[in-house]
Amino acid sequence: MRAVNLLPRQQVVQKRERPNTVVLVAAIGGAAVLLALVAGTLLASRSVSREQQALSSARAVLAVTPAHHVSASTQAFRQQVLTQREQRSLALASALSKRVAWDRVLRRFALVLPSDVWLTGLTATVPLDPTPVTPTTASALPATATEVNFQGYTYSQESVARLLERLSVVPDFEDVQLQTSTTSQVAGQNVVSFTIVANIRQGKGAS
Repeated sequence: MRAVNLLPRQQVVQKRERPNTVVLVAAIGGAAVLLALVAGTLLASRSVSREQQALSSARAVLAVTPAHHVSASTQAFRQQVLTQREQRSLALASALSKRVAWDRVLRRFALVLPSDVWLTGLTATVPLDPTPVTPTTASALPATATEVNFQGYTYSQESVARLLERLSVVPDFEDVQLQTSTTSQVAGQNVVSFTIVANIRQGKGAS
């Protein structure tokens, strides 16, 4: 029995032409990808060539640039400036090491001052260090310590002794001594006027 195609003729033609369309699209896509790769390769090659030219130009400029030489007078001036800076740094460090923290000293003194003692004067003598500071000599503390002088009144010699005892336990004071202690009358009341001297402790013991 003979086979008969019952499908319309147009559908048969479409089925036969579809494979050709797929092949055409695939070919166009491959060509586009190949074109993009070629364009990228050309751009990269051109960029590398440009960078190589810039590097060659920089090397040429560096080769013809004269070397920078510092004269002897300039070197001597720089050395002098460095020496002066070192001297100033040492002088500052020396001054800071001898500085007295008066706020701490007075705060500790106020804590130990008895309630029946009042001051009429407080003076401090800070010695000057005449020795110049140089890079080759170490900074030394003053030969004479900082001296503090207390003047005041109280009601008895026992109160004066108690004040001396309390001042001797303050870490900032050393060599606490009684200079004068005199009994007198003020407005009909017997009082004792005193003068006490002490030195400011230097170094770690005062902290």
